[in-house]
Amino acid sequence: MLNALGQALIYVVPFLLVLTVIVTIHELGHFLVARAFGVKVDRFAIGFGKALFSRTDRNGIEWRVGWMPLGGYVKFSGDLDASSVPDSRGLDALKSEIIARDGDGAERDYFHFKPVWQRMLIVAAGPVSNFILAIFIFTVLFSAIGDRLRPAQVAEVAAGSPAAAAGFQTGDLITAINGRVIGDAGEVTRKVTLSSGDALRFTVERNGAPIELVATPVRRTEADPIAGRVSVGRIGLSLTSPPGTTRYIRYNPVEAVGRGVRETGDILGTTLTYLGRIFTGRESGDQLSGPLGIAKASGALTNAAVAANPDPGAMALNLLLTLTSFAAILSIGIGFLNLLPIPVLDGGHLVFYAYEAVAKKPVAANVQEAGYRVGLALLAGLMLFATWNDLQKSNVFQFLGGLVS
Repeated sequence: MLNALGQALIYVVPFLLVLTVIVTIHELGHFLVARAFGVKVDRFAIGFGKALFSRTDRNGIEWRVGWMPLGGYVKFSGDLDASSVPDSRGLDALKSEIIARDGDGAERDYFHFKPVWQRMLIVAAGPVSNFILAIFIFTVLFSAIGDRLRPAQVAEVAAGSPAAAAGFQTGDLITAINGRVIGDAGEVTRKVTLSSGDALRFTVERNGAPIELVATPVRRTEADPIAGRVSVGRIGLSLTSPPGTTRYIRYNPVEAVGRGVRETGDILGTTLTYLGRIFTGRESGDQLSGPLGIAKASGALTNAAVAANPDPGAMALNLLLTLTSFAAILSIGIGFLNLLPIPVLDGGHLVFYAYEAVAKKPVAANVQEAGYRVGLALLAGLMLFATWNDLQKSNVFQFLGGLVS
């Protein structure tokens, strides 16, 4: 019982800590840009439900921490509905109420009466802050620890595999895929993983001479220690890095920023590629994860970091570095998710404001309401699908089947 409780804490606590940091940065992005434009704010909240901590500052802003740490929000003064995008009638009523209470011109301090470009910047500031957080984390890691680059040399070719059919041989050094130079063996794995069914053109160095080989990855279902059971592309190659060939690069602060930007862009690009392949039917979507899968990943990473070195100091350092890297990746995911054009998310608000900028009037109330409901349904459907994936990868249904058989 105690062991099960300990494992549950290992999975849940790191996830909640990382999520709280990311949500706080996201909401601070909204808050700081809003305050820079002089917007009145009623509340800055991390977590939902009954307040564990609450304090109102001299500007009348309530700072609150809720007991359920699964999100957060900034409540602007005058918010009329959950979408925060009132229509013309709602704006007129709000303006009259503000003027009657505070005098003519007071409405200019409220979010809804700011120029549309300012409102768009305030909304976009949340996701942008997530990307900035990721870049900052990567910058620190690349400057303090550096980057390990391993040559992608073929150690083994599986018989009957696409790699064998393409003519790969042991000792081949992969230098490029589809013309893009390969700097690390991990790039080969990432590219092949998301290319099942697509022919890839490999440039390899064999006996000092470059040759080109074409192989098409096939999808395989396999167990991953972090993500559980997933379907990924494979060509049947095992890669190795001969002794003395691994390079370690430490960057100066300016170079580290550039490397952090590229790493963030690569993760975003991989995400877009994967989603595009889902919509075109080339991926099953089983790698999409919800809170259960993310918590499982954070727990697995925590266990791996703790087991890597029994020395308490090394253990603490490994854990810090692992969770920090995990926070960067999760921050990118949350920033990207919030930019999706779904009305309940920041991206949906940006779509409404883009319409307002062109049409010179807010979206009609009935359209907003319909969009908000559709957005909730889409978001709920996405979460249900991701949770189903998490349960499937955790073999929950096989376990339940075993109980009733």
